[in-house]
Amino acid sequence: MHNLTIAELLAGLAQKRFSSEELTLHYLARIERLDAKFNSYITVTPELALEAARSADKARAQGNAGSLAGVPIAHKDIFCTNGVRTSCASKMLDNFVPPYDATVVTKLAQAGVVCLGKTNMDEFAMGSSNETSYYGPVKNPWAPDCVPGGSSGGSAAAIAAQLCAAATGTDTGGSIRQPAALCGLTGLKPTYGRVSRYGMIAFASSLDQGGPMTRSAHDAALLLNAMAGFDAKDSTSANRSVPDYTATLHDKLDGLRIGLPKEYFGKGLSAAIEKAVHAAIAELEKLGATVKEISLPNTELAVPCYYVIAPAEASANLSRFDGVRYGYRCENPSDLFDLYTRTRAEGFGDEVKRRILIGTYVLSAGYYDAYYRKAQQVRRLIKQDFVAAFNDVDVIAGPTTPNPTFCVGEISDPVAMYLEDIYTIAVNLAGLPALSIPAGRVDNKPIGLQLIGNYFAEDKLLNVAHQFQQATDWHRRTAPGIE
Repeated sequence: MHNLTIAELLAGLAQKRFSSEELTLHYLARIERLDAKFNSYITVTPELALEAARSADKARAQGNAGSLAGVPIAHKDIFCTNGVRTSCASKMLDNFVPPYDATVVTKLAQAGVVCLGKTNMDEFAMGSSNETSYYGPVKNPWAPDCVPGGSSGGSAAAIAAQLCAAATGTDTGGSIRQPAALCGLTGLKPTYGRVSRYGMIAFASSLDQGGPMTRSAHDAALLLNAMAGFDAKDSTSANRSVPDYTATLHDKLDGLRIGLPKEYFGKGLSAAIEKAVHAAIAELEKLGATVKEISLPNTELAVPCYYVIAPAEASANLSRFDGVRYGYRCENPSDLFDLYTRTRAEGFGDEVKRRILIGTYVLSAGYYDAYYRKAQQVRRLIKQDFVAAFNDVDVIAGPTTPNPTFCVGEISDPVAMYLEDIYTIAVNLAGLPALSIPAGRVDNKPIGLQLIGNYFAEDKLLNVAHQFQQATDWHRRTAPGIE
């Protein structure tokens, strides 16, 4: 059963080949038996999962089942879940149990999913390798001595190890697409505002966006149908109707115009990944697409721009974790100042502290104009590059990452780690939708093809990805040794 896609699971449930309770028990047994090797889950919730599975079976028997009734998934541990620890992989929130659900959790529950538990991640979503988690690094099922990518690495590893049928993730600078690429999955970052951020613990509020992580584009469309939509609780939510993302999956690609940014195929890109990406583009051409070179001239400014804006917003968002209202509190503080300083020093990890310090610095008097304001001006230029490009092309394609996965502990320099997101960060700065799909192997490690779309063009991206996956089988391949 764990080899089946969501679409196949839904067919099996409808045909009564198995029940949701049987399916859930199967996945729970796999998690208990296998996850010690990968560390993909922080919290597993067997009682709640079985309760939800029985409810899904009952609803299906009564003929009023939701669109995803009975499908076992996992939530990244950044989404608040009522009555279940939500830690953001930080000591600071190790004891935090929310009294409410994030909107994404609510919407998927209404669709009938079964939540198996909460997945590991980089602390407060700050990282590109899932090595900054308070609960230890996650291992990549394709190469257990290597990282799965981050920050949604636990979700990616859980799917790749077939410990859930799909999972939610969040993407601030590539944190859905990068781990999807490194673990051989389909990962979709929707347009900013398409999926509610209510109840999603904030890292950088103008960049964060939740999305689905799945094995196929068809599965991603099924999940996005349930996740997307306006939410009055989120002031940044887009008040737009939501199409059926499965309706256009089978559209032909005849006449599709694909742009290849010359800046994405230069220095720093692995030669093997470049070759694999060009082979994937050739497949799309066989399906009727046309290809032209384009330019995104401000691409090289994306990383420095991001690492001013994101830490600045993180500095503001994480100021709430002070030991007073909830979360970790230091022992026996001598006064309020001691409470604040020791709680934050003891509760946050090194990468989170680094970004808070950077963010506080660039927002400080005398430096705001030189750094933060300037970064916002550069952000506008990056957005304008994309707007101009979409006057000539329908989709932009390129590599998701410059390199395949790397060994745990291999990259210790923070700047070198930040550069692993070189091709994904600009999308978040512009607020565009993008996805990564499996497109080959380098040394038997998965690599991804990134497709970037115009605003609210998730249906077009999913259509292109689905057509590619009908012509190739990269998304069907499983990590070696996975039973």
